[in-house]
Amino acid sequence: MSSQVTYQSTRGGSSNFSFEDAVLKGLANDGGLFIPSEIPKLPEGWKEKWSSLSFPELAYEIMSLYIPRSEISAEELKDLAARSYATFRHPETTPLKKLNNGINVLELFHGPTFAFKDVALQFLGNLFEFFLTRKNGDKPEEERDHLTVVGATSGDTGSAAIYGLRGKKDVSVFILFPEGRVSPVQEAQMTTVTDPNVHCVTVAGVFDDCQDLVKQVFGDAEFNRKHHVGAVNSINWARILAQITYYFYAYLSLYKQNKDVKVRFVVPTGNFGDILAGYYAKEMGLPTEKLVIATNENDILDRFFHTGRYEKADTSKGPVTGPVCAKETYSPAMDILVSSNFERYLWYLARQQVAPNHTDSEACEILAKWMNEFKTNGSVAVRPEVLDAARKDFVSERVDNETTIATIKKVYETDKYVLDPHTAVGVEATTRRMKEAGAEGTTFVSLSTAHPAKFDAAVNLALSSFEGYNFETQVMPREFHGLKDAERRVIFSGAPRIEVIKQIVEINLEREKKMTV
Repeated sequence: MSSQVTYQSTRGGSSNFSFEDAVLKGLANDGGLFIPSEIPKLPEGWKEKWSSLSFPELAYEIMSLYIPRSEISAEELKDLAARSYATFRHPETTPLKKLNNGINVLELFHGPTFAFKDVALQFLGNLFEFFLTRKNGDKPEEERDHLTVVGATSGDTGSAAIYGLRGKKDVSVFILFPEGRVSPVQEAQMTTVTDPNVHCVTVAGVFDDCQDLVKQVFGDAEFNRKHHVGAVNSINWARILAQITYYFYAYLSLYKQNKDVKVRFVVPTGNFGDILAGYYAKEMGLPTEKLVIATNENDILDRFFHTGRYEKADTSKGPVTGPVCAKETYSPAMDILVSSNFERYLWYLARQQVAPNHTDSEACEILAKWMNEFKTNGSVAVRPEVLDAARKDFVSERVDNETTIATIKKVYETDKYVLDPHTAVGVEATTRRMKEAGAEGTTFVSLSTAHPAKFDAAVNLALSSFEGYNFETQVMPREFHGLKDAERRVIFSGAPRIEVIKQIVEINLEREKKMTV
């Protein structure tokens, strides 16, 4: 089956882009995010046809629905999928682990950096290389198209992007991360990669500062043209596309055991990318109940689904004075005030619910108005019927720090299974939803986003009191041994300033160029 899908901006300023355009540009010129012109439906008989496929084979089938053959041939796409998931340690790529309480944990951490981001970023790195190799051919160095990837990370995106792009020709990668706000293992994974095309930059701030700097880089048209800036954050459509696969893979694994299975997915999320992939899977025709959003104390998403207000600060208890910052929690990848991917979902609300009889361009106008209001005021409220529509797709749970640690303890006590703190947020949210009226007969799948060894402080806080517990022998994988003592390379940028970041990019690109001459 050959796709006819093209790509457009959520804000209406760009449309009819190819898949390659959407991947290499990352962010539309109008500041919007790329979305497919349509959400394709599943082929007839897909359950039986796909139930015996391996993860790479299934990824090929799903990606084929979004990528025209004219852009990437069937054989080329099969090869890209196979190479992307050959780097995973588990034969099933994303296996299910059933806990004694009935929860199925979907382990997404078997890639090279032990985090769910590898599922998307191994594929994206290979896509960048594929498109650039095809475009550049045998051109001399001075005529080659060079991609400058600039990304922000709260921990796992950075290392996954680096491992996906290290050593790739015609690509340089700059990863911004908040100083002192990622775990020691996460920082070591990034900064110990010394390939010449990899640059780690610390920012004296929080993740949202890093994310804002990246958006400012993309908003500088002249800088963008000069350096061909590309995105690895989940604003890049290819990341969402790659993540759709594991929802289908998990469902089909359960379907093979019970043809009448009812499945519900629970997703710990901060930037809304991971769960947005589940929304696309559901809209394509995956039979799943409402998706469950699990947030930590940085609960902008949970508050939206309860109040209809998308706002940085919680104003329910009165006006907020002073700067609004993300709270520091045991699940730092979710310490985010603004969920960038939520814009994509808001577009679908505008298109399908607010304006069911209107055109795409009218939906873009509504979305652009919402986002401008949010940018100006730090808050936007949607009408009650919009919130009602959103609640047909999602429900949400907020899990605090204390409960996160208690959940790690509880699961270890019953299963001798170690959760990372982000997964613990999801498991707690799952436990709550399992107790709901009508939940009987539903199989719950809770997404596990990272290996527990990446968050030793939280895990040890939860488990050190257990007799016989030993982090080094029970949790730490051999790949992490010696990591914290390895040689490091990092650039300190100080307070978040866009001119400093652009200067860092230009200086290091020039150094790279001299090294290749």
